[in-house]
Amino acid sequence: MKKAISIILMMTMVFVLSTGCSSDSGSEQQQAETPADGENNKLVMYTNAEFAPFEYFEGEKVVGVDPDIVQEIADEMGKELVIEHTDFDSLIPSLVAGKADLVAAGMTINPERAEEVDFSIPYVESIQNIISKNDAEIKSMEDLEGKKIGVQLGTTGDLAISDAVNLEDGDLYNTGAEVKTYANALEAAQDLLNGRIDAVIIDEMPAEEIVKNNSEELVTCIFGEISEQYGIAVEKGNTELLEAVNNTLQKLLDEGKIEELIAKHSN
Repeated sequence: MKKAISIILMMTMVFVLSTGCSSDSGSEQQQAETPADGENNKLVMYTNAEFAPFEYFEGEKVVGVDPDIVQEIADEMGKELVIEHTDFDSLIPSLVAGKADLVAAGMTINPERAEEVDFSIPYVESIQNIISKNDAEIKSMEDLEGKKIGVQLGTTGDLAISDAVNLEDGDLYNTGAEVKTYANALEAAQDLLNGRIDAVIIDEMPAEEIVKNNSEELVTCIFGEISEQYGIAVEKGNTELLEAVNNTLQKLLDEGKIEELIAKHSN
């Protein structure tokens, strides 16, 4: 009888262990097939944190106008905000590759980018500025004749200058100017301070921030009539996220909160 009971117990244990392993295996397979499901409580923002006041480092933390805006979006959606820093020209490829939920980086809405991503409603309007040394007497685009000009790769300033340079003779409006691209505007400004280039073309508010921090050596002025609007980019066809982004942006615009954030991060 004891032998029979032992056999029954062994068979029962084998059945239980077999059932338990089968259940665990199914759970692991489901997680592997749907890895994004585990990230549904996170909102992943990609940015280039070298564009104050919109995004910049405070210690190791990325702060600025855009992080504050996207934090509002995340709060409305009940999600945890995760911010990743990368090169500006890698932002849209990263979004298209599914690494990010959205891109917020003081990014100008333009037709070329809109072919790859969907943009939110505009939330900031800006123009291009020229940063130069105090004694350079550069006050307009025409004054760039024969100069070395720095731009941040992939930005509106880069695209505008590239359009101007890509003439038959390769000069900027036939002036003999040279263009050098940088990973960010701060590197370009450092080369300007060190005398390696003569001017930097970048968006108005980042230009003003750079000049403010180097007021004894640098000045800024408007570059042409190039007006632009910033938008938040999401993956093409992600209408649910785009609607959530637009709803929060419109609320912030209506309440004047975005202007407050710009003032807060410009001090």
